[in-house]
Amino acid sequence: MSVAIVTGASRGLGRALARELAGRGWDLVLDARGAGPLKEAAAELGALGVRVVAVPGDVTAEGHRADLVAAARELGGLDLVVNNAGVLGAEPVPPLAVHPLAGLRLALEVNLVAPLGLVQEALPLLRASAAGAVLNISSDAAVVAYRGWGGYGASKAALDQLSAVLAVEEPGLRVWWADPGSMRTRMLAAAEPEEDLTGTPEPAAVAAALLRLLEEGRPSGRYTAAGLAGAGGATAGPEGGR
Repeated sequence: MSVAIVTGASRGLGRALARELAGRGWDLVLDARGAGPLKEAAAELGALGVRVVAVPGDVTAEGHRADLVAAARELGGLDLVVNNAGVLGAEPVPPLAVHPLAGLRLALEVNLVAPLGLVQEALPLLRASAAGAVLNISSDAAVVAYRGWGGYGASKAALDQLSAVLAVEEPGLRVWWADPGSMRTRMLAAAEPEEDLTGTPEPAAVAAALLRLLEEGRPSGRYTAAGLAGAGGATAGPEGGR
């Protein structure tokens, strides 16, 4: 049985990705800061007939990351780490001239440092897997200069580069960094509260596209959900949305 860790799994894209994985028979270790919503997500996914372990906590905490990997070890190993948890750093997104530096530090800590810390903790198990993989959730704000998205975009651009180097340094793993595109999530609503998100895709549709990376055994690289849903492959281009 394959085992995955999914961070930020209590709602939005993280929960949708976890649901897609559970539907494919994956056992799961789920992370989120809120214990209540995470427990609800775990109950929903466990009803699909897979083992689900909910580990509430903050991904910026070294001990919590160790607990996530320990839970995967108890399930028999680890085949996939999904670094989905993320923060904007400031809400709504501000221009750089007035961006709170504390918010930028937080975005870097959650969106960049924590994913690397989790991968470092998980590497022994991932290397032991027959098909170890890392999926880092990126953004087109990492490659396109959107007004107001400088702090968040900088953290995601750094995550992209980190992912690319990890792919070179760990050729036995598949490392994907993927732009999911704009989604109807709480994060996007908080970032741009005046935007009408009525026509924006739900996370469930995006999650199904991203999991083509697993189903098709795509090589390491940068992908977009839009490209995966169509005929596209790896791309460094600014498809999708924030």
